[in-house]
Amino acid sequence: MLLGPNLSWIQNHSLPTSKTTIFDFFTGRYPAPQSCTVEWNWEEPIVVGKTVSFNIKFFQKNGKEYPVSTCDNVLVEIMHQGIKVGHNMEFGFKEPDLSNMAKVSFTVHKSGTYTISVMIGARHIKGSPFNKVFEPGPIDAGKTGFMNYSSTVVCTAGTSHPLTIETRDSFGNLATYKTDQSNYFKIRVREAGTNIRYIPTTQIIYDPTGKRLTMHIKMDRQGCYQATVSYGDTKLKNGDFNILVLSPDEMVHVSKNLIKKTHSIYYEARLISYNHEKLDKPKKVYVYISPKQLTLKEFYLKIIGKKLYTFRVCPSTKFYFNGYNNHYEAPTFTIDDGSQPPIVIAAKDRNVIAATFTSFLLKNIGGSETFLDKQTFFHHEVRQIHSRKAHSCLPIKIDRSKLLLSSYKATKNFELSDWCKRFEITFVGEEGLDWGGVRREWMELLCTELFDPNGCGLFRRFEDSSQGLVHPNPKRPMKLKLKYYEFAGKLVGKCLYESCLGRSYRQLVKARFSRSFLAQLIGLRVNYKYFESDDPELYKTKIKFIEDNDINDMDLTFSEDEYINGQLTKIIEYIPNGSRTAVNNRNKLRYLDVLAQYRLASNVKDELEAFLKGLNELIPDNLLSIFDENELELLMCGTDNYSIADFKIHHTVSGTSPQFSKMLDWFWTIVAGFTDEQMARLLQFITGCSQLPVGGFSELLPKIQLSSTPMFNVLPTAHTCFNQLCIPFYDSIDQFHHSLLLAINEGSQGFGMA
Repeated sequence: MLLGPNLSWIQNHSLPTSKTTIFDFFTGRYPAPQSCTVEWNWEEPIVVGKTVSFNIKFFQKNGKEYPVSTCDNVLVEIMHQGIKVGHNMEFGFKEPDLSNMAKVSFTVHKSGTYTISVMIGARHIKGSPFNKVFEPGPIDAGKTGFMNYSSTVVCTAGTSHPLTIETRDSFGNLATYKTDQSNYFKIRVREAGTNIRYIPTTQIIYDPTGKRLTMHIKMDRQGCYQATVSYGDTKLKNGDFNILVLSPDEMVHVSKNLIKKTHSIYYEARLISYNHEKLDKPKKVYVYISPKQLTLKEFYLKIIGKKLYTFRVCPSTKFYFNGYNNHYEAPTFTIDDGSQPPIVIAAKDRNVIAATFTSFLLKNIGGSETFLDKQTFFHHEVRQIHSRKAHSCLPIKIDRSKLLLSSYKATKNFELSDWCKRFEITFVGEEGLDWGGVRREWMELLCTELFDPNGCGLFRRFEDSSQGLVHPNPKRPMKLKLKYYEFAGKLVGKCLYESCLGRSYRQLVKARFSRSFLAQLIGLRVNYKYFESDDPELYKTKIKFIEDNDINDMDLTFSEDEYINGQLTKIIEYIPNGSRTAVNNRNKLRYLDVLAQYRLASNVKDELEAFLKGLNELIPDNLLSIFDENELELLMCGTDNYSIADFKIHHTVSGTSPQFSKMLDWFWTIVAGFTDEQMARLLQFITGCSQLPVGGFSELLPKIQLSSTPMFNVLPTAHTCFNQLCIPFYDSIDQFHHSLLLAINEGSQGFGMA
């Protein structure tokens, strides 16, 4: 009589575990969720950065120990801010008194509350879900930095200037600042040009709620200074910057420059040097500054003006402060924008010129020089530019069998407003509504067809390798006119525009562009250094040899013979009378630069201009120029999903000492905590590109080599043509971590002082 109702109950409720029989159920020989307990193997409060564990003890309903195994339906789920945290669970301990225990281990990198659920079948054990709080670790200088960072700070003499620092631990969590005798924030200041140390008045105020620290500095003496802020003895991640200290009158002058509606701001100066060569007779010039450009003009008869040089107001234009010129009784500085030869000028108003330029620059890029801040500003500006254009649906039919031709014809008569609409793609002969997936598939297939050398032929590699970076192809098939490059540029502009509208519209460009191509998109000058990443074979066999050796007897000239089918067809002269100009040890670097100009720039000038015409129709060049070439790749192509396990399998090691083995252990520990952006930077640093081949690390040729170098406490170096990372020896993992981050991010800042 009792069995019938119980059988009915069992049929409607699953047994506690897969190995529980009906007999076990009636006798209570199964793990009872409300009888199980958890032991936490740590003491609270606990900080991040550790692998922690807890034990689950299983008991039967009658209170006896239950020998747990993998056959039991034990489920553990650990969540942090909506994301599952990986964990490891062990069963089957040999000790008899541990047979009823399961041990769960997981690593904690992010601070905050972790929700831990322990269930048997579909039922939580007693107390589950549990909430456990992990505190941030101590402040890590390598992750701590200035908010709204600017590589040049402009302040008034005798007035306190605030600098806000966001304190973070080694895993990027906001960390609490606690003063002690060994670790505190300090600033070192030296005068540019003389390197004389200067001690400013400093006050530090900490906001424990926002975990932000404000460093107030007061400089009483006017001039140009180089500053370094550190925590303890370690420099902050963006701790180097320059300080321009102006008099109150100069600051008023700069403020008036910024609000002027006319662009007639100019200052008298002397042009001393051009392209690293000192002029026999310095020229009297005038420096004109506007929100968009800085121009040097020379005047004849005091009325006829002639433009000598123009520099864009963007991060790639750098100022280097050289000191005081006694002959002209004026301070000097170098201007170098990476796209034309640098110039050196002397000007009594140097500080006002530099401060005005800096203020215009920060206004142009949104007030900060970090990549994330510039990216946010870029997205906002692009949305503003196209705010009046509807993002309505625009149906497009595409023939999959003629993907490129069909896509080009379908869009060739589109106006700008059409490119700003949301494309709804339908493949001819295929059913299905485009809710975003079909559009993304079309975009990825089209990018492959356009940018993969195995596709239509618009782009090529300099080497026969799947790892090779792609560059416009001057010897493309005749049927591919320049209009196709313009179409490719519009497609990239479309991807950037869509990404500005939000994550649901985000579309990345799947391509591995050459560094020199990306540099030219933002107006930078190409030099021979780009061969190392773009054409590694030429770099190893020719460029590096010429750079490092005596070449007076090589019989080289500033020209190149072009052969077709073994027949000499023409002689290409890199400079006027190049075939009669010998290359020697004095001019060999100039030869390498003009070789790069021809191979990487002049040879594809028409293709590049057509691509830019299409790209700039949607994205103005002044917005692209706020990034460097590495940042531009991250903006367009995003980051891959990098597998550290795949990286560990597919790499080689050069070095066998016990000390280097320790460095390798530290390296993998550091890299395991990298974000996707940091991994992209690391890959750029080692291979020249943030994108992996389709097959991941296994398809890199050669494989990444981690090499020992007999140096101590210096920055790691890389050779992109060999995919080689040279690792020095360090005294601590923190020092290694900081040096590696500094190396992979080096060169991304605006101003510099010498």
